[in-house]
Amino acid sequence: MAAPVRTTCAYCGVGCGILATRTGERSVAIQGDPDHPANRGRLCSKGTHLGETVGLEGRLLTPMIGDKAASWDKALDLVARRFRETIARHGPNSVAFYVSGQLLTEDYYVANKLMKGFIGSANIDTNSRLCMSSAVAGHLRAFGEDVVPAAYDDLDAADLIVLVGSNTAWCHPIVYQRIMAAREARDTRLVVIDPRRTETAEGADLHLAIRPGSDVALMNGLLAHCRREGLTDDGQLDVPDDFWDAIARDGDLWSTARTCDVPPADLNRFFELFAATPRTVTVFSQGINQSLRGTDQVNAILNVHLATGRIGKPGAAPFSITGQPNAMGGREVGGLATTLAAHMDFAPDNVARVGRFWAAPSMATKPGLKAVDLFRAVDEGRIKALWIMATNPAVSMPDATRVRDALAACPFVVVSDVVARTDTSDHAHVRLPAAGWGEKDGTVTNSDRTISRQRAVLPLPGDAKPDWWIVSQVARRMGWASHFAYDRPADIWREHARLSLYQNGGERLFALPGHAGTSNAGYDAMTPFRWGGTPFADGRYPTPTGRARLVTPQPAPIAAPLKQWPMTLNTGRYRDQWHTMTRTGLSPKLARHRDEPLVEVHPSDADALGLVDGGLARVATPQGASLYRVALSEGQRVGELFVPIHWTDHVAKGGRTGLLSRPLVDPHSGQPGFKATPAAITSVATEWRAFAILRTSAPPPLPDALWATRVAVPAGWMIELAGNGDPAALQALLPSGERVEAQDRARGTWRAAVLEQGRLAACLFLARDGSLPPRDWLIRQLGEAAGPAVLAGRAPGAAVDRGPIVCACFDVGMKTIVAAIAEQRLTDVAAIGKALGAGTNCGSCRPALARLVTDHQEIADAAVR
Repeated sequence: MAAPVRTTCAYCGVGCGILATRTGERSVAIQGDPDHPANRGRLCSKGTHLGETVGLEGRLLTPMIGDKAASWDKALDLVARRFRETIARHGPNSVAFYVSGQLLTEDYYVANKLMKGFIGSANIDTNSRLCMSSAVAGHLRAFGEDVVPAAYDDLDAADLIVLVGSNTAWCHPIVYQRIMAAREARDTRLVVIDPRRTETAEGADLHLAIRPGSDVALMNGLLAHCRREGLTDDGQLDVPDDFWDAIARDGDLWSTARTCDVPPADLNRFFELFAATPRTVTVFSQGINQSLRGTDQVNAILNVHLATGRIGKPGAAPFSITGQPNAMGGREVGGLATTLAAHMDFAPDNVARVGRFWAAPSMATKPGLKAVDLFRAVDEGRIKALWIMATNPAVSMPDATRVRDALAACPFVVVSDVVARTDTSDHAHVRLPAAGWGEKDGTVTNSDRTISRQRAVLPLPGDAKPDWWIVSQVARRMGWASHFAYDRPADIWREHARLSLYQNGGERLFALPGHAGTSNAGYDAMTPFRWGGTPFADGRYPTPTGRARLVTPQPAPIAAPLKQWPMTLNTGRYRDQWHTMTRTGLSPKLARHRDEPLVEVHPSDADALGLVDGGLARVATPQGASLYRVALSEGQRVGELFVPIHWTDHVAKGGRTGLLSRPLVDPHSGQPGFKATPAAITSVATEWRAFAILRTSAPPPLPDALWATRVAVPAGWMIELAGNGDPAALQALLPSGERVEAQDRARGTWRAAVLEQGRLAACLFLARDGSLPPRDWLIRQLGEAAGPAVLAGRAPGAAVDRGPIVCACFDVGMKTIVAAIAEQRLTDVAAIGKALGAGTNCGSCRPALARLVTDHQEIADAAVR
C-alpha cells in the first residue's frame, strides 16, 4: 500500500487535514490528519466518504468543442482567439471570468492576474460572492482590511459562544464538535440565534428563533444593553456622530423583543449572559451574510465586539466561518471583482503598485461586475465571452432561469470543470477538463487564516489538467507568454508571497514573510501555518487613523406578509451534501440522510394549507416555482419554509431552489439575499408513487414523470417517482433480461424485477395508495441471487427496516437506534455510540441522537403515567 499523502478536505471552509492513501487505480482510503490544527484527526461525514467520490463516473476527460472531442491545442487556441477578438471589437469589459472557492490559491492567482492585469478588466467574480462577500465588506468598513480576527483556538478558550445564522452541526461539523468539547471541558455556554430550531439549536443553552431580517435590531439592542451597563468604551474607536443615538433608538428590551419576535425574558437572558462574559466568540455564517442587509448585519456584530473590547484577546472575537474550502484564499489573491490581489483595493496607488509588480500592460482601474450584475450583463449582451471555472451558476445563482437564458444567448461560453455535464456546461461552447480533488497540487486557506497544502493523491485522468495550467496556457496564447511562464504551482506561490510583501510597510496585515523564497522542496514539505498572528491584539488597525470604525447599521424593514406570497422562504444546506452534488452525489452513504429535496413546513401551516407529510408541494415565488417533498417540522417558525440548495436538473425533476430566489443584493457587498424570499406553497396531488433500483455504474436518465429524483446506492442508483396518468413509460427504466412481475389492479400496485443470470439487476415498485416497501433490503439485493420472492420487497420472515439514516459515517438508521435505546436501555449519546458506533466519528449526528434519547424517554414516561 502507498504511503499516506497529507492533503486537505474538498468541502467547507473548516479546512480539515486529511491522510489519503491510494489503495488502487482510482481508490483512496481516507483518515483525518491528527496533526492538522483545524481538525486534529476528526472528519465530518462528507470528508470521511471522500474515497467514494474519486471514481471517473461522469468525468470530463478530454477538451470538447461543442459535442466533439478536441486536442488541448485546438481548444486553447479557440478560447484565446475568441477572447482576443471579443476584446478587440468590444473592449476588455465585454469579457468576464466567473470562478470558484473550489479553486486552489494558485489557480485563483493566475486567473485574477490575467483578467485584471492583462485583459484590463476587473470582471472576474467568484461564487464566494454568494456566501461571504458581506463579511468581506463588513471587515473592510470596520477594520480597514478583510481580516478574520479569530482562530479555532478561540473556541477552546471562550466562556460563551454565540452562533448567529449558522447551522454549525450540519454545515461545519468539526467546528461544532470543537464547541461541544469546550462545553464539556470548561462549561462554555452556547447561544444559537436562528429562525429555525436546527440540530445545532438542540444542544444550546438558549435558542432565539428571531424573525428573519431582525439581526441588526437584535445586535443593536445588545449593544444598547451593554452601553447601559457601562461595558462600552469607544475612546480608541472612530465613532460616527449619530452612532449612539441610533443604537439607543428602539434599543430597549421590549422594542427589540417585539421587532425580533422573541420572548423578552429569553432576550434579557441573552443580554445578561453576554454582558457578564468577556470571553465571548460570536460565530456567524450564511444566515447573516445572505441577506439584503448582510453587510449591516455583519457590522452590527462587529460593533458589539469592538465597543465592548471583545476582540484581539484569547476567547474573544467575532468569527466569520466561510462556506467553501478556499474562499479565503480567493480573498487573499483578489478573486472578487471589488478587490485587487494581496488585500489591496482599487485606490490609484494600489493599482499602480500591482501594475508595477506584474509589469502589467493594461491594469484594471476600477471594480468589475459582481456576480448578479455580471450575469445580468451577459443577459443584456454587454458581456459576450464568459469563462466559468469550477462552479455551476445555472443552479446556484438567484433567479437561475434568467441565468440560464443568459448563458444560452451568450456568443461564447467556456466552462472548466471536472464533470462532463452540468446545468451550466450544457450551455458551453467549449468544455475544458480540469483536475479534481485528489489530483490537484497547491494551497488553500481556511476560515481561521490557516494555509495548508493540497497534494495530489491520484494521477491526472485522461487529458485533465490543473486550472492554473489551463489559464496560463490561454494567457500565453493571448500574447503574454513571459508573464505566465509557470512550470509548477510553487512558481505561482512564490510570486503570490512576493506580492504580499511588495511595498508593504505593515499597512496591510496580509503578508507571507519567509515564503517568497520558498524552494520547490520547501513548498512540497510545507506544513499548515496561520498568517497574521493574533490580529488587533495591539489595538492597531489598518485604517488611516489606526483605529477600528464603528458603523451605523441600517436594519432591514420588517415587511408584512404579502397576499399573493404569504410565506417566507429560507434556503440552506443539508448535512451530508455539498453544493450541487457533483461530488457528494456519487457517494451512496451520503445520499441516504436526505435522499430527496424536502420543503420543511410547520405543522400548523400544513394543516391550514392542506399539506401532508410525505406529499408533494409546489413552492412558488415571483421568480419561478419548483416541486418538493413535504416534511413537517416543529423547528420551523409559523409562516416560514426551508428548502435545500443542492438539487439540479441532472438529478431531479424538482427541488430547483435557484429558480426561486430574487436577484436582489446587499447594496454594499453585492451578495444576494437567499434567506427571506416572499413565497407561496400549494399541495400537489399525484395518483401514484414509485421507486426504481438499478444496478448500473452510469447514472440512469430521469424518466418523464411529475416527480423524479436520483441518488447513488451501493452497486447502482435509485430513482424516486410520483405522477399522474398512465405510468407505463416507467417500463423504459428496466433493462432487458428475465423479468418477473406482480400486479394487483384492485389495490393499484405493480412490482417488477429484472434478473440477469439469476441475480437482481433492477426492480420497480409502484403503488396508487402510497404503500411502498422499505428500500434498504432491496438495495442490498442488487447483484445478489434472487427469484420471484424479491417482489415481496422484504426478506423472508420478519422485515428489518432501519428507517432514515441518522449516522452516515456508520450507516445507522433511526429505527435501529430507537430499538437499541428501548432494548438496551440506552440513556445518552455516549451509550448509543458504544452500542452502535453512531456519533463516534464526525459527531454531526449527535444532536439527532440526543433528540431520539429525549423523545424515547418522554414516550416511556408517558406510558408509565
